[in-house]
Amino acid sequence: MRVALLFILPLAGFALGWLIRWLYARFELSSSEQRATRIIQDALKEAEAGRRETLIETKDQLLRERQQLERETRDQRGEVLKIERRLIQKEESLERRLDAVERQEKSFVDRERSLVDTERELEGSREKLTAELEGISDLSVAEARRQLIESQENEARHDAQVLINQIEQTAVATAEKRARSVIVTSIQRLATDITSEVSVASVSLPNDEMKGRIIGREGRNIRTLETLTGVDIIIDDTPEAVVLSCFDPVRRETARMALERLISDGRIHPARIEEVVARVNRDMGQIIKEEGDRVLFELGIHNLHPDGIIGLGRLRFRTSYGQNVLAHSKEVAILAGFIADEIGADTTVAKRASLLHDIGKGIVTEGEIGHAESGMELAKRISESEVVANAIGAHHNDIEPTSPEAIIVQIADAISAARPGARRETLDNYLKRLEDLERIADEYPGVEKTFAIQAGRELRILVANDRVNDGEARNLGKAIARRIEAEVKYPGRIKVTVIRETRITEYAR
Repeated sequence: MRVALLFILPLAGFALGWLIRWLYARFELSSSEQRATRIIQDALKEAEAGRRETLIETKDQLLRERQQLERETRDQRGEVLKIERRLIQKEESLERRLDAVERQEKSFVDRERSLVDTERELEGSREKLTAELEGISDLSVAEARRQLIESQENEARHDAQVLINQIEQTAVATAEKRARSVIVTSIQRLATDITSEVSVASVSLPNDEMKGRIIGREGRNIRTLETLTGVDIIIDDTPEAVVLSCFDPVRRETARMALERLISDGRIHPARIEEVVARVNRDMGQIIKEEGDRVLFELGIHNLHPDGIIGLGRLRFRTSYGQNVLAHSKEVAILAGFIADEIGADTTVAKRASLLHDIGKGIVTEGEIGHAESGMELAKRISESEVVANAIGAHHNDIEPTSPEAIIVQIADAISAARPGARRETLDNYLKRLEDLERIADEYPGVEKTFAIQAGRELRILVANDRVNDGEARNLGKAIARRIEAEVKYPGRIKVTVIRETRITEYAR
């Protein structure tokens, strides 16, 4: 029994515990369902309240937006009304202006009609007045107009001629004074030494015995030296000196240098003479180039062709009336620079052309071409400018000068050649040659006046227009030129110019 109780009591306890738990679980389930129901109900209430609140907010937002839209619409409607009022005002203003324009146009049309009527009346009055004037003056309108134009034209010509005469007189007086001032100033600024050269040179000897060695056995040494150099070696009673004579300064200088070297060396025989003369000829080329470079450096002239430098250097050994040609060219360049600077011409071109104006004397030419033309051709070959070439060719008026610098070269050349002491020719011989030139021309019939100008380089002849025609003037020039060639001694060449012109002079009183 006890065993049964022990077995039943636990089962009863277990069953009782299970029952209690089941009841408790049922109670908790029922409680949870109630809570869930309450939560759902609360959630539904809250959702309904939120929905209502959202709906109210949405209605408020729509109401605000509608009010804003209505305000904007009212504002836009107000702006449109303002624009419409302005447009209406402008339209009314345009209509008023259009009415005013129409009134003005009508007024202009009336005035135009009035002017046309007035013009017709004036035209009729003018025709009537013209007819009356023609009847009074016995002149037509065209004739009266012509007489009036002729009167005005004559007065204008008279006034113009008076003005031209005044300008010419003023220009002549001013130009002469200015030219004198420029020339005098240029001459004063140039103060070069006056030197002259002759056609002979002397070589000093250490003793008179050297003369015999120069002559050599049977004269072979002196003949060799004369043959190679082309000079005359004069050995006379002059103590300790030998004279070299030659018209060519280059050959004379070559002979002098060769003889001095032979004397210094002491060995004088034909073979040695040939060797020394050949060496001196080579040295002369270098000396000529150095002379050209030196004068270019002194005058500040650059970029001259090597052929031009050599032609310029050869002028160092050329003379004209005893005046060294290179010294003369340098002097002319300095004078031309002064004159160009005074009158505002191109100083560089004037100096360059003046230095090269006698370069034709330093080159060998064929035929009868003068040194001015040969120098001009050389200038063109060595790429000098047209202005420089023209100035060289025109410095003795062989061609027409085409620039102020060419005229300056002529003036500077004349000043350098004509200044006292520049040339060794005596004044009497110079004047006699000029007198002979004019005398020869004056002996021909039809010659009115003769002028020897350009230091005797040109003879200008004026013939009577009614006694000598063009063909006779041409023959007269040829005849005078041939007679000058036969009767007068002169260096270079002389240009004969025959002038035949018709001149009419009238005076306005």
